[in-house]
Amino acid sequence: MLSRLDYCNAVLVGLPKSTTKPLQRAQNAAARLVTRLGPRDHFSNALRSLHWLPVQERITYKLCLLMHLVHNNRVTSYLSDSVTATDNLSRSARLRSASSLHYKQLRTRLKLGERSFAFAGPAAWNTLPSSVQELSDTQSFKATSKPFFFSDVTAAVPRFN
Repeated sequence: MLSRLDYCNAVLVGLPKSTTKPLQRAQNAAARLVTRLGPRDHFSNALRSLHWLPVQERITYKLCLLMHLVHNNRVTSYLSDSVTATDNLSRSARLRSASSLHYKQLRTRLKLGERSFAFAGPAAWNTLPSSVQELSDTQSFKATSKPFFFSDVTAAVPRFN
């Protein structure tokens, strides 16, 4: 069931909650089934005990994972060419963050542009702590970044709504 939720879920970035809510309800029902909760029991503790991220955080987590692969040159060129690291900017456009591991966020005129990987990927990546961004091993990145999305600091993670 989780593989169905994860399939191409980066495409769901920026969609309104009314669109992702049915997916969240399906995940909640699966968590209730697996943990044998009653229909009136709350599912958030079940999601936590199963280590399942809610749908919105799951989408952002997958974006960060894609950006991790971009950062470590483990993706095809069309993805890596769509984002620009701040240390690769020209001298005249250099920012104070040029020495950091951040990526340049594009400016968009329309809300639809915020759904593109070139905008949403760097927006999600730049919210991660530098200790997580510095990891080069994908397994350690997954293990270190997932608790960040479970923590109560999710207000710092962009929701793209």
